[in-house]
Amino acid sequence: MTTYVINLAPIIHLTDEQFYQLCVDNKDLNLELTVTGQLIILPGSGGEKGIQEANLNASVGNWNHQTKLGIVFSSSTIFRLPNGAKRSPDVGWTKLERWEALKEEEREKFPPLTPDFIIELRSKSDRLKTLQEKMHRIYR
Repeated sequence: MTTYVINLAPIIHLTDEQFYQLCVDNKDLNLELTVTGQLIILPGSGGEKGIQEANLNASVGNWNHQTKLGIVFSSSTIFRLPNGAKRSPDVGWTKLERWEALKEEEREKFPPLTPDFIIELRSKSDRLKTLQEKMHRIYR
């Protein structure tokens, strides 16, 4: 499965609303937008990664259900990060008070926050160094 990257920066700068609308109009695509204006089209998960992701979401969800400390998000949630990127980790968790501080519209669209805890699963085709750089660059 291939990830495609389209460099939009020389041609257009998508606003938050335009990117949101692009995602809504293309529900069958997994899209992310980097801070430098690169549109990333991600492949769907294979069976093994899908199982791992579901199990991780269930584990974090069960822990959160017991502690009632926050909110758990699936990989289909895109976050508007402070650096301008719009990304979706495989599993995201944020403190309840941070979620409740958002306006209703911010909750319904792409939340403008960086999760307090994220999990990125490494596929067989992912290079560890590339994932580490992504995590350091995006979620710090």
